[in-house]
Amino acid sequence: MAKAIYHKHQRVFVRPVGTWALVEQVKPQWVKDVEEPVRVYYDCGLGRDFVADELAAEQADEIDTASWRVLRARNKWQAVEECAHHPYPGTFPVVVTESMDWGGWRVPAAEYDRDPARIEGQARLIANAPHLMAIAEQLAKLASEDGELPPALAKLSHEASKTLREINTIPSSKDNGKSRRAA
Repeated sequence: MAKAIYHKHQRVFVRPVGTWALVEQVKPQWVKDVEEPVRVYYDCGLGRDFVADELAAEQADEIDTASWRVLRARNKWQAVEECAHHPYPGTFPVVVTESMDWGGWRVPAAEYDRDPARIEGQARLIANAPHLMAIAEQLAKLASEDGELPPALAKLSHEASKTLREINTIPSSKDNGKSRRAA
């Protein structure tokens, strides 16, 4: 007995051809008096049907969230006296998202100088985003496991699920991410 592993419109890597394609049609092969299909073929629009062993699903990128942190970088363009009004004079925040001290989020010095308190808040928010995402995932899981939640908690879990969908959805090349907030 076979079950479909891939679904219609799913992006898969077709190993015999060596290219990515979309599953255009799922074709189960049925036998009389059998409740499940014997085989499942996938039409990817490449001239022949493929079996599941010839395809590979696109893997979602795992985000390494254990090492996100805020570091202080020295401000090369202003002396400490010029930026005495900053929360940390002579430095600006850098959110590092790698295990080493590079890669992540930085802000231009002019933008930091315009509103340092706002930028400091953004840095803390970005550094703590993985923890907030874990909380949202737990909240969404709670709602899916327990159908009877208080209305306020149900609304929060619905918002968490919606936000997680937005985070995990890769924008299509058609909209270039512009219409992600339309809903």
